Amino acid sequence: MSEAVIVAAARTPIGRAVKGSLKDARPDDLAAFAVDAALAKVPQLDRSEIDDLYLGCAEPRDEHGGNMARRVAVQLGLDTVPAVTVNRFCASSVQTARMAFHAIKAGEGDVFVSAGVECVSRYAGFSSAGVDPVDTHNPLFAEAEARTTKYAASNETWHDPREDGLLPDIYIAMGQTAENVATARGVSRAIQDEFGVRSQNLAEQASRAGFFAREIAPYPLPDGRVVEDDDGPRFGTTLEKVASLEPVFRSTGTITAGNCCPLNDGAAAVVIMSAERARQLQITPLARIVATAASALSPEIMGLGPVEASRRALARAGMTIADVDLVEINEAFAAQVIPSAEDLGIPWDKLNVHGGAIALGHPFGMTGARIMTTLINGLAWQDKQIGLETMCVGGGQGMAILLERLS
Repeated sequence: MSEAVIVAAARTPIGRAVKGSLKDARPDDLAAFAVDAALAKVPQLDRSEIDDLYLGCAEPRDEHGGNMARRVAVQLGLDTVPAVTVNRFCASSVQTARMAFHAIKAGEGDVFVSAGVECVSRYAGFSSAGVDPVDTHNPLFAEAEARTTKYAASNETWHDPREDGLLPDIYIAMGQTAENVATARGVSRAIQDEFGVRSQNLAEQASRAGFFAREIAPYPLPDGRVVEDDDGPRFGTTLEKVASLEPVFRSTGTITAGNCCPLNDGAAAVVIMSAERARQLQITPLARIVATAASALSPEIMGLGPVEASRRALARAGMTIADVDLVEINEAFAAQVIPSAEDLGIPWDKLNVHGGAIALGHPFGMTGARIMTTLINGLAWQDKQIGLETMCVGGGQGMAILLERLS
């Protein structure tokens, strides 16, 4: 079977939703820009050779709807390139990379684009309270609303709802799932705040060193300004500042704006080829995809999703966590990253060493491709070989991809 190799990666800066630098950018424009930037890094490739364009998006509706992937392909003049929009919520563009990996392994093509985008600023009806549910008429939604209200008014922890004759709450707010994990696993507010400050400080160090400039394609705005940097990192963040923040989801809870990711806008893309085609085009691959995995668990503790997914990917690769040099766990919440890393035996000196989503942001559909881009960049920057990308997924899933750096 053919090896699947990554030959190019690029991303836009990440803007803060509603009030940030990309708030007026359409998702299809951002996605097209990221795809074009990635493809520009492999000029040897005739773009008409692309077998498929996969675009991840967590909320494929409104401006994100109507098979946005195909709009992106046509916008770039790729009329003969098929395209599909994929939703696995937070891991949507992990899934697109996995699809390219599988297609190459199956011999169904040689060149694929795996991309992801999310512009929370452009959600119709969006408010700071959260994303509108998909189906408010579903009877499960009313049950979910009642249970979320109950959680928010008390310090009650999660337990298996089937013990009460109820289905797990697929509509539960992500912040509530983080509170469930924090309470169930004894993740203190203090260590969450420490992790949040670590993310900000590492992102600041990496930014000052020019690390992110290696992966960001500056985005031109219609007014002539150019966005070159992520909005999110807060330089000079201290534990004192973060410790003073109030809980967001439960009055007696531990999740604050300082130890969880914000809401964001952005896009990223990677170009994935068969190793044979890369050799024919004399393109030096950045990395190869070693193994992938998906897993599932109760939606109410979805934050622990990286654990089983990572274990499955490692087993498929014949590796252990000791073989991995750098790990990127998406920082949806410090409350879930900390126990996930603990269960997997990941030391903090290998984990999110250039900062993570708490500092950089988490545009849902973009994040899988963004983390892959940052991980490849990090392996080269640190002169390391094996990287693990993993994340939890709203609705109760986990995904993981193992990469081997090649150049």
